Amino acid sequence: MAENLDATDWTILAELQNDGRLPLTELGKRINLSASATTERVRRLESLGVITAYRAEIDLAAVGLPILAVVRLKYPGSKHEPLHRLLAERTEILECLRTTGDDCYQLKIAATSMPHLEQVVNELAAFGSTATSIVYSQPLSYRGPRR
Repeated sequence: MAENLDATDWTILAELQNDGRLPLTELGKRINLSASATTERVRRLESLGVITAYRAEIDLAAVGLPILAVVRLKYPGSKHEPLHRLLAERTEILECLRTTGDDCYQLKIAATSMPHLEQVVNELAAFGSTATSIVYSQPLSYRGPRR
């Protein structure tokens, strides 16, 4: 797929990752294309599945979730559906990555308090052993790929 992306496509992706609400006319000015050519490029990237969503970045503390943690989960066995159900139910779980190595999953959790975090981690511990790290700060938020 990456071989189908040219420099203009990568510039569009970078601009939209910086500001997903950027008007297409402004995006066109920034990449030196007409609004119609820009619209066509963006629609193509969406139809190819390169652009999969547009989201708002939320300040967790501002919405009452000041505690951010990364939880590593060792999940014995191969029936992962119960965990997937919990992931769908618990909106505090912001992200879940299935990984190789000692841990099967790494989860990012936002909580209102330490007791709240403990409650979520206890639910995860029903699936296997956990290790929790509290996030002090986030020097680099997810930024997406760049070229």
